[in-house]
Amino acid sequence: MIIHTGTEKLDISNAVVTVGIFDGVHRGHRALLDYLVSYARRVNGESVVVTFDKHPRMILSDSKSEIFYLSTLDEKKRLLADTGINHLVILEFNHSLAGMDAGSFVKRILVGKIGIKHLIVGYDHHFGKNREGSYTLIRGYAERSGFNVEQIPGIASDHSVISSTLIREALSNGNLRIASDMLGYEYSLAGKVIRGKGLGRDIGFPTANIEPDDMHKLVPGSGVYAVRVSADDRLFLGMLSIGTNPTVNKDPDIRSIEVNIFDFEGDLYSREIRVYFTERLRDEIRFDSIGQLKEQMKSDRLHALKVFSST
Repeated sequence: MIIHTGTEKLDISNAVVTVGIFDGVHRGHRALLDYLVSYARRVNGESVVVTFDKHPRMILSDSKSEIFYLSTLDEKKRLLADTGINHLVILEFNHSLAGMDAGSFVKRILVGKIGIKHLIVGYDHHFGKNREGSYTLIRGYAERSGFNVEQIPGIASDHSVISSTLIREALSNGNLRIASDMLGYEYSLAGKVIRGKGLGRDIGFPTANIEPDDMHKLVPGSGVYAVRVSADDRLFLGMLSIGTNPTVNKDPDIRSIEVNIFDFEGDLYSREIRVYFTERLRDEIRFDSIGQLKEQMKSDRLHALKVFSST
């Protein structure tokens, strides 16, 4: 996969193109991308994905603190590379691009920069200022600009059409089964290990406190999870807590992410790790004593190991 980030005109033969945010690169996205790749091969062309360096809502929304996405740009690059596309065009999403109407986008980007021959879009695709570029409008532009366009249907999961919005909702509610089914893979979160209070080590369950690499990457809802942990170029099993630690923390506004890595000895302070969410074990609970918390963590570990033995 060749990545293009500049503004220059590209030399792409018989470009078969799709455009989108592709947040999470979920099963619905991959169905479209699989079709894109196969169609390009069939017509002896090259498959091209046009996306953006940031989620459009980062520019268009008034409240940036409330914007959370499923994949960082680097994660999106890796996921898209796995689909087998030939080219990834990453546009800088700024106020100028946000204000570009659909006709100008077609003329300047799709035709002028890429030299499009065939456009493939999803069932709900819109682009251009105020999302004015509907499928009907795009067909008119295509006829006038000399390229073909077709629309493919969405992919359903348990009677709901898969979307990044539904996946975000599922993760925020701690519903990993729905999220994983729609994504087609285990959701993950990367971050640096930072110093904590050391309470976990005192009660026999040392934890690594994680500071996410990207403040806008979505963190699943509060609770305890069975997770797989990538650290030191190895994959471990573990359990992870997201929440305010109400048993020991009196400040309800302080939310932390702590992972207990099974059968791991070593210091991960200041190191990068990635956790893969396998299953939600339980809600966050306030216990009356540290002893009760310790007993529950023993139970959580057994529960997590049972989950891993069945997956």
